[in-house]
Amino acid sequence: MKNLIKIISGLIIIVLILLGYLLFQELDKNLQVIFFDVGQGDAILIKTPNNQKILIDGGPDNIIVNKIGRYFNFFDKTIDLMILTHAHSDHLVGLVEVLKRYQVKKVLYNGAVHTTPEYFEWLRLIKEKKISLEIAKTGQEIIFSSDLKLKIIYPLENLTNKQFEDLNQTSIVSLLTFKNTNFLFMGDLPQAEEEEMLKSYPDLKAEIIKIGHHGSKYSTSDELLRAVDPKVAIIQVGKDNKFGLPALITLKKLERKNINILRTDQQGDIIIKSNNKRSWVVVGTPIMASLPPP
Repeated sequence: MKNLIKIISGLIIIVLILLGYLLFQELDKNLQVIFFDVGQGDAILIKTPNNQKILIDGGPDNIIVNKIGRYFNFFDKTIDLMILTHAHSDHLVGLVEVLKRYQVKKVLYNGAVHTTPEYFEWLRLIKEKKISLEIAKTGQEIIFSSDLKLKIIYPLENLTNKQFEDLNQTSIVSLLTFKNTNFLFMGDLPQAEEEEMLKSYPDLKAEIIKIGHHGSKYSTSDELLRAVDPKVAIIQVGKDNKFGLPALITLKKLERKNINILRTDQQGDIIIKSNNKRSWVVVGTPIMASLPPP
């Protein structure tokens, strides 16, 4: 009898914890932008105040499935929008498993030619599940609410069925605007393409920037930083990676401009929350960076 009481008590505690977690998820009405530590790769989850979910890239393996599960309530398996910035494996592979486990409503990609098995499997699953698949177009806006939208900044032309020696050149760049705060997601875009982008968007500004190509010296020009004028820079990069990223030259550029640097290889998952008054950063270690109120 005592054992039965202990079992029932344990089950009640588990149920209460689960209900508390679900209630917390529902009550959190802040915008959340989570830059996941997925090793040497990119994966970003945007969770809107209305519980819409946007996933930008999926990292190099299936760890993303466990990562994003922490930000969904127990019964929610829906992703409103999936964006593949470009088809390199460190951005793509995790998205294959996400398609298998979640109901994805819409997918955006650049349409450039790529021939890896993982890319073909990703496209096959999208077709099999009859998911809406669209080519990203510069100027395209996806409206989530009256004060929240995502705008496609790059590519500047339709890349459907075009071949590139370097797929980084095809990276989708997007700008998330929430009230008075902008987030700029640079994919792996190289400096030459950054220059093209700025010619079309000379007034591009963002308080938070996801640095291109994991902090490589081939991305993040001085001209880009001068134009965008960010306050916080996020670098998604694997710890002790074989490429030596982020590059020292990139870090020095950011330091000279007094931009707060946050790195997934040092801080783990990085969460930026925003409401109608201010934005703030929560990271995996006791380091906090605060943005001034708008």
